[in-house]
Amino acid sequence: MPDELNIFEEEFWSIKGVLEKLLQGANARAVLLIDKAGQLITSAGDTTGIDVPSFSTLAAADFAATSQLATLIGESEFSHLFHQGEKNSIYVTLVASKVILAVIFDNRTNLGLVRVRVKQAASELEAIFKRIYEKLESELGSPLKLDEGFIEEAESELDNLFK
Repeated sequence: MPDELNIFEEEFWSIKGVLEKLLQGANARAVLLIDKAGQLITSAGDTTGIDVPSFSTLAAADFAATSQLATLIGESEFSHLFHQGEKNSIYVTLVASKVILAVIFDNRTNLGLVRVRVKQAASELEAIFKRIYEKLESELGSPLKLDEGFIEEAESELDNLFK
């Protein structure tokens, strides 16, 4: 799978639809889809009053730090995180091993409902990302392979540069 994520328009709107359905079904305040580098992919709901770039960066860092904690106790990863506040809470999960789904919710809903709806949404998102990766693979063809002659010529040129 490519490290950089290119989203095609059809899949983008499918992702938006899944996020909107999650937002409504979980009665959440906002839903954000973030890459592991901390960049926002897209969101749904009310993000006013939230510094979205900072939130995205910190959510990715939180997930990375928690993954290291998991490793320290012999787990491969913690795939779900939950932070509970007085008024607002955050539920975060990893989707397709590449993106982070964050749900911000208040006391109009509960963690159980959020978890059930996130599980459904994550399954739908994984199918969409699988289609994206398949499209990218078919567009890019097989990975770039350099033949032996090219490698030998490049090494020779590098040797000549440093003589």
